Amino acid sequence: MLAKILEQAAVGVFPPADGSVTVVPQVSGREVGVLSFTAHAVVFTDEDPAWVRAAIAGAHSDPYSAPLSPPFLTALAERTGRVVNNIDLLTVTTRLPGGPPLPLEPVTDREHPRIQRALRYRDDVRAWTAPGGVVILGRGVAGRWEAAIEVSPEARGRGLGRALATAARHLLPEGDTLWAQQAPGNATSVRVFQAAGYRPVGAEALLVLG
Repeated sequence: MLAKILEQAAVGVFPPADGSVTVVPQVSGREVGVLSFTAHAVVFTDEDPAWVRAAIAGAHSDPYSAPLSPPFLTALAERTGRVVNNIDLLTVTTRLPGGPPLPLEPVTDREHPRIQRALRYRDDVRAWTAPGGVVILGRGVAGRWEAAIEVSPEARGRGLGRALATAARHLLPEGDTLWAQQAPGNATSVRVFQAAGYRPVGAEALLVLG
């Protein structure tokens, strides 16, 4: 069910903006979390939906804010034995045909620090390097393809981030949708991904095993 909600959000079809909460089972043992769309939240967890709704109701006086409020996320983390990873802006885009806009070299070293981090949260991880940067694809929440990039400090300010984020769209398997998360406080990352054609669809908080 979570995969279907994401699939619909990717094409602009969202749950009703009525302040309600949808609770669905988690797809894997790896992720529990909250998706927040306009005036509607989706909580994916195997916990009792009645407990989830009661915890949300008691977390905040504003039902629109409660699902991503610190009191509810803390309660959910304690209930599931997890930690809150971050509250991210969730963006989505489509595949671009042809080759990427810069030369890339596949990374075969699975001990690469960026790959090691990606393997904690994603399956089928693939990575490429360009001078000064790394782009990674992997299957994350509900099997969706997710992109992540990293730009070395000395290579910043030259448009490399946007080129890497765009490259990810060319590297995406045909027929799939590509997602990316950005910390809202990282304004540079937010601008880079939107400049590369990633559209904001909501916010997301993942709870991961510590």
